[in-house]
Amino acid sequence: VQLQASGGGSVQAGGSLRLSCAASGRTSSNYRISWFRQAPGKEREFVATIKWSSLSTYYSDSVKGRFTISRDNAKNTVYLQMNSLKPEDTAVYYCAAAPGGWGMTPADFASWGQGTQVTVSS
Repeated sequence: VQLQASGGGSVQAGGSLRLSCAASGRTSSNYRISWFRQAPGKEREFVATIKWSSLSTYYSDSVKGRFTISRDNAKNTVYLQMNSLKPEDTAVYYCAAAPGGWGMTPADFASWGQGTQVTVSS
């Protein structure tokens, strides 16, 4: 499966952004799409995940209640709505795909998008 991430930008603290992850190629209802982020000098960390068929979701504690992951089946696209953004949300955001399971580490995901920069100023 190929992934194309978009939607990043620069906002002030408290603002909102919506990221998109368009999937193409060999996908199935068993797939799980996740968002990760990586700040300079830090390891890539899990943000949110959604199962394509069941719409089950899971969030990291740092974004729970502020970010919402969703998918549009007709467009084969997963979204990450980010509200109440904080400077510590600044990072390159990546979407990734895995054929099922619930692993939350980068090693659990075989397909990755190219990343999109999110910058939140105070």
